[in-house]
Amino acid sequence: MKVVIQRCKNAQVSVNEEIVGSIGQGLMVLVGVTHEDEEKDAKFLADKVAGLRIFEDEQDKMNLSVLDVGGAVLSVSQFTLYGDCRKGKRPSFMAAARPEQAEKLYDVFNRELAANGLHVETGVFGAMMDVSLTNWGPVTIIVDSRNS
Repeated sequence: MKVVIQRCKNAQVSVNEEIVGSIGQGLMVLVGVTHEDEEKDAKFLADKVAGLRIFEDEQDKMNLSVLDVGGAVLSVSQFTLYGDCRKGKRPSFMAAARPEQAEKLYDVFNRELAANGLHVETGVFGAMMDVSLTNWGPVTIIVDSRNS
């Protein structure tokens, strides 16, 4: 399982021009699932996201988590995180999990974030979504449960 975490001042996701998820300060998280992923991967990444210290403290050092600053999370499923561009110019998405597996693990990830005390907003799994955010810093971190 892989996540792209962006520290943001605000973020929102829309489906058919209707806002379905919106946050102020916090983390915009794109979530990808591959075939070998299990619930332990979703739980590991949710714990990592909740505790990742990428917000500045009083000394301008990245020492605070999204929980510490009272932020929220906007979580958006993103199968294209497993796009393989090594051959040709058109990505292959064979490494992305089937929707049934991916949605289950995406839901586990979001429930675990909430269990950690975070307010979680989401997109709509499998929908064509428009995502916008103000990346703060910018700060963008990629975490893969298989390489951690």
